[in-house]
Amino acid sequence: MVGTILLIVFAILLATALGLWLLGERGRLLRSSTLKALRAGGLHDLLTLKSLHGYIYSRWTNQYLDFLFNKIVPRLGERGKKWWRDRYHAKILTQEQAEAVVLLDHDIVRRDLEQIIPYPMARDLVLKGPPDVAVYECGCRHTRANPCQPTQVCMVIGQPFVDFALEHNPKSSRRLTQVEAVELLRAEHERGHLHSAWFRDICLNRFYVLCNCCKCCCGGIQAMVKYGGRMMASSGYVSQVDETLCTSCGVCVEACPFGALSINGGAIVSWKKCMGCGVCTGQCPTKAIVLIRDERKGVPMDVRLLP
Repeated sequence: MVGTILLIVFAILLATALGLWLLGERGRLLRSSTLKALRAGGLHDLLTLKSLHGYIYSRWTNQYLDFLFNKIVPRLGERGKKWWRDRYHAKILTQEQAEAVVLLDHDIVRRDLEQIIPYPMARDLVLKGPPDVAVYECGCRHTRANPCQPTQVCMVIGQPFVDFALEHNPKSSRRLTQVEAVELLRAEHERGHLHSAWFRDICLNRFYVLCNCCKCCCGGIQAMVKYGGRMMASSGYVSQVDETLCTSCGVCVEACPFGALSINGGAIVSWKKCMGCGVCTGQCPTKAIVLIRDERKGVPMDVRLLP
């Protein structure tokens, strides 16, 4: 009896949610990109409301992230933080690894990348080479009163995500060629911003966005540094300082998004804090810092090495 009642209540809630969805969107559900996303998610995602959640997140990303990082994350306990990062997380990429994603020349279908993505779910990599790429306004920068510029720096990678972004948010997104994508990545690297590949359970449990953000705006970085929510995994590299070239200028200390550098007779790297993003290597005026592979930091996400 109780089970029947719960089933009826669930059915009513599901019908109500879907009805409000259709009413609020005034026919947008029938857009081709939405149907493509629904087919990719299948019946399971539809019945568990993951498709609806993913639609809301992708359709109103700026408002979603504003609420998440400014209202939800600061109030989460440790269990809540773990719940979020298990389902919503990123792999930090070096500059070369980020460029390799947009320059991919072969198809990749890798399910459950356990060694590369150290989280229990949302760790699939499905890309068709060369991948479709679109850039749109960074949701994190949108939430800031005085955001870093430019704001249009987040890259949607692959289908059905690119078509959805372009069709539903044409004013804030545009398609990029491979050349334009590489130019954007290099420009952001020169500005001292890091690259990260984001995975989400409500986005088909897959990699879907290549973020290029800064420590003052990025919600993922601040969730880690300010609130201890480890939403980002190391690139698999760590910074190493050449003492003969270091002038103790302190530029790297200011540039590091994770507070991993300090000055004490030269630049000192905190192995524990360093995430291998490579921001310091690009900002150091004397080129005294390089990234070195460190197996203790995990397996890199290098699409050039994935079949």
